[in-house]
Amino acid sequence: MRGTRRRRALYWIATHALALALAAMFLGPLVFVGLTALMTDQQALTSQLWPHSWNWDNFAEVFERSPLLRWLGNTLLYAVLGTAAMLLSSIPVAYALARFRFPGRRVAFLLVITMMMLPPQVVAVPVYLIWARAGLTGTLWPLILPMLLGDAFSIFLLRQFLLTIPKEYVEAARVDGCSDLRTLLRVILPMARPAVAAVALFQFFYCWNDYYGPLLYASTNLDNWTLSLGLASFKALHSVQWNLTMAATLLVMAPVIIVFFLAQRVFIEGVTLTGVKG
Repeated sequence: MRGTRRRRALYWIATHALALALAAMFLGPLVFVGLTALMTDQQALTSQLWPHSWNWDNFAEVFERSPLLRWLGNTLLYAVLGTAAMLLSSIPVAYALARFRFPGRRVAFLLVITMMMLPPQVVAVPVYLIWARAGLTGTLWPLILPMLLGDAFSIFLLRQFLLTIPKEYVEAARVDGCSDLRTLLRVILPMARPAVAAVALFQFFYCWNDYYGPLLYASTNLDNWTLSLGLASFKALHSVQWNLTMAATLLVMAPVIIVFFLAQRVFIEGVTLTGVKG
C-alpha cells in the first residue's frame, strides 16, 4: 500500500510538475511581500527571508503615515464609475455590431480593432488640452467621462460573445413584440452575463492599477490621488523602510485579489466562452 501511494504521489508530481513550477514562480513574490511586510525595518534590509518577530502593527503604521483610506475612496470612485460607464456605452455598440446589418458594419468593427492598437500616449497632449480648457484637470473626471464613449477592447470581447448566441432567441423576442432595446435587456444580457462580468472585471482591474492616467490628470491635487499614485509616493518617502512599503503594497493588492477569487468562476467562464467567430 505504501509503495502504491508513493508511486501515485510521484506520478502526480511528475504530471503536474510544470503547473507546480509556474505556481511557485507566481506565488513566490507574493509570499516574499507578505513576509517582508511583517519584519522590522532593520531585518527588512538584510538577506534573511523569515521574520524574527511578527510585526502586525506595520499595517496600522501605514494608515498612520499615509491617507490610505482617502486613496482607496478615490480609487473605488474611479474604478466603479469607470466600469459602469464602460458597460453602459460598450454593450449597445457590441450588440449593434453583432446583430444589426447596416452599411459600413465591417468598417465600424475595423475601426474598433484599430482603436485597440492605438497607444493612449499618442493622443495624450491634445486630449489633455481639451480637459484643461474644460477646467477638469486635477480631478479624476478626465479618466471617467471618456468611458461613456465606450472601450474598444470591451466592445470587441462582447461582440465576439454575442455572435455565439443563436439568433433564434432574438427572432422569437421580436415575434413576441419586443423592441431592440427590450430584447437586449430581457433576452441577450441575461445570456451574456459571463462576458459582461469578464469585461467588467478587466475594466475594474485596469482602473484599479492605472498609474499613468492619475499621474497625468490628478497628480497636482493630493486630495484626488489614487492608490497607485499614492503607493509610488509612499515608496519614495519610505525607500529604506521596506517593511512598511511591502505592507502598503499588500494592502493595495488585497482588495483586487479578493474580488478576483470571489468572481473567479464567472470571469473564467466569460473569457473561455468569448469565441473568435467573425
